[in-house]
Amino acid sequence: MSSEPIIEVRGMGKAYPMYDKPHHRLIQMFSREKRWYREFEALRNIDFRIERGETVGIVGRNGSGKSTLLQIICGTLAPSVGEVHVRGRVAALLELGAGFNPEFTGRENVFMNGSLMGLGHDMIEQRLPEILAFADIGDFINRPVKTYSSGMYVRLAFAVAIHVEPDLLVVDEALSVGDEAFQRKCFARIEKLRDGGCTILFVSHGAGTVIELCDRAILLDGGEMLADGAPKAVISRYQRMLYAPQDRVQELRDQMRLEMQIPQHVEADEYVAVADMSPATTGDAVVSTSLTSPVAYMEAYFDEHLRSCSELAYTSQGARIQDPHIQTMAGKRVNVLSTGERYVYVYSVQFDRGATCARFGMLIKTLTGVELAGAVSATPEHAIAWVDQGMQSKVSFEFDCRLAPGAYFMNAGVQGRVGEEETYLDRRIDALMFKVMPGTDRLSTGFIDLVDSVKVQLSALKEGDVEHVG
Repeated sequence: MSSEPIIEVRGMGKAYPMYDKPHHRLIQMFSREKRWYREFEALRNIDFRIERGETVGIVGRNGSGKSTLLQIICGTLAPSVGEVHVRGRVAALLELGAGFNPEFTGRENVFMNGSLMGLGHDMIEQRLPEILAFADIGDFINRPVKTYSSGMYVRLAFAVAIHVEPDLLVVDEALSVGDEAFQRKCFARIEKLRDGGCTILFVSHGAGTVIELCDRAILLDGGEMLADGAPKAVISRYQRMLYAPQDRVQELRDQMRLEMQIPQHVEADEYVAVADMSPATTGDAVVSTSLTSPVAYMEAYFDEHLRSCSELAYTSQGARIQDPHIQTMAGKRVNVLSTGERYVYVYSVQFDRGATCARFGMLIKTLTGVELAGAVSATPEHAIAWVDQGMQSKVSFEFDCRLAPGAYFMNAGVQGRVGEEETYLDRRIDALMFKVMPGTDRLSTGFIDLVDSVKVQLSALKEGDVEHVG
């Protein structure tokens, strides 16, 4: 049984009847020959399987079918066609307050929800203190949930869901209404559940969250599954579609549909192979083993074999980013950097048509896609008001390299107004790859060195300073 996938979806689709007029619904009840409605396909031809212990993110534009898919997996909706098999205890956090009786108190809803998830009264009673401590809503636990704020709803619902020891935890965007501290608390618990073997399936618009937490991601658009694979690759495709002009969306959909026929899983190891590197992690400190003879300092240089194989360009809307690269303050082009030195990230932008409110940006990411640092050339209020067609702009971002040894990626982007909206006129994801060399004297842990100095002061204890308790 344990070798079977926890979720198996085959040829699944969901359609809803759409009636032009209210009385057509009544007529349809008595009509067998004529159809008085149009069908809206919320999902069609969905095929995937999720193994036990996987963490999978579902991404897509609004109206793509994400919530419908989760509801079918949870059993609150039935598919119109196809098969859906879910094995094990499911805990779901879908629409805000779903499963709660507004007239019941929070305490009564805990027992009701726990029972629906398969726990007995005694087991719920045993776990109640932990549930209440995690929810942290105080005396509101004894008040009707109809008096709760949206944040209280989420706190209590999530606390119940994680304490029933589910085999599968399904989370929609409900967590986004919580405050930042509680969101971090929830994601920390999700990580703990994941490490304990629980399968996690959730919808999120946060690209960084999907890349950091998930083993895999699925892209839905218009009810179709257009990508299934490594989170970084799927998120890149999602963002490309999100910022594409409307007249190019169908072209991108067709392209992704073809790519689905030949799965392309882009993993971090592929980037490492290109750079001939093998970074290793020890605790919180990232240590590179790419150099066999570490030295205190080495001059930055350019490695022609160090290149990004995951570059993804957005559809151009009148601007083209050209030649993104890093150089020293003296103008020497480099891509292997030395910690503590100052560098310049440079690219040029060719404007093929006039642009309003132009501004430029950069972003540094890790191998797994975690966004470490970025900058823009101006706030929206101080953007360049107008750029004539045919002009070229050179963009330079100076930065101090305070990164841990390892491999990193750079984005480049130019934004402007198209109609009333600010959007990307061009953007390059993973435009270049660079490496930071190790040094023998690095004391910092983590990715970024924020500490300039560490002071440790020792002093001898005087007699009577220590209080003895016995």
